[in-house]
Amino acid sequence: MLTKSHGLGNDYLVADPAQLPFDVSPARVQLLCDRNFGVGSDGLLLLQPGQFGLRIINPDGSDAEKSGNGVRIFARWLVTTGRSRSASFVIHTPGGAVPVEVQGHEVTADMGVAVVSGPTALDVAGQTLDVVTVNIGNPHCVIARQELDVTELRRLGPLVEHHPAFPQRTNVQLGRAVARDRVELLIWERGAGETQASGSSSCAVFAAMHSLGRVDRAVTASMPGGELALRLDEHDHIWMRGPVEEVAQVTLSADLIARLQALP
Repeated sequence: MLTKSHGLGNDYLVADPAQLPFDVSPARVQLLCDRNFGVGSDGLLLLQPGQFGLRIINPDGSDAEKSGNGVRIFARWLVTTGRSRSASFVIHTPGGAVPVEVQGHEVTADMGVAVVSGPTALDVAGQTLDVVTVNIGNPHCVIARQELDVTELRRLGPLVEHHPAFPQRTNVQLGRAVARDRVELLIWERGAGETQASGSSSCAVFAAMHSLGRVDRAVTASMPGGELALRLDEHDHIWMRGPVEEVAQVTLSADLIARLQALP
């Protein structure tokens, strides 16, 4: 009924809506993704009509345009469930088409060209932050730091996510260049909060640090959940490679189904 997988601890539920015993709604997604009362996840990935269409829903029930780890998880699900007979194909998201290649547990994705703006000053609760904004099919706000502090992430993350400068909200990263070929980041995802990893956030920090002249054209992105390999090709597309692991095949209980169906 549902597959639960993760990319470096960034976990998603994957499903074909036709196989779910309820219609998808924000309230039902919130319950399904709840880690105490539901199955628990950083979001829901739904197969869409057409050739490998993907809908990405955050745990607060809002839709996301694109997700790097979500795309990689969905790609492996398409192969392991036999929906794709090829290891190389294109996934279509609201944030753009993403070519992917599945090689066992490793999945590579072409995340496209990052549109970078800044650095610019952003006033957040009386504090002026130098930020770089990045769009790679979804919005990001990168705050460059010499050292990363999760307490600062938890304080600034929700404030920046809901800042008036971002009317559609934004993903937020604290990032730093450790070396010419390595970045580190902490992630506050729009609609999800703090996460262990994020593919698109890794790309955003890479793009921001490259625009600032702090890294070269290939880096390892290190997050609490693990590492992704990122590189810029000759057309400035960011290619992302990393592991995807399936956690469980989930059959929902009659109790949870009843609670889901009772919601609007």
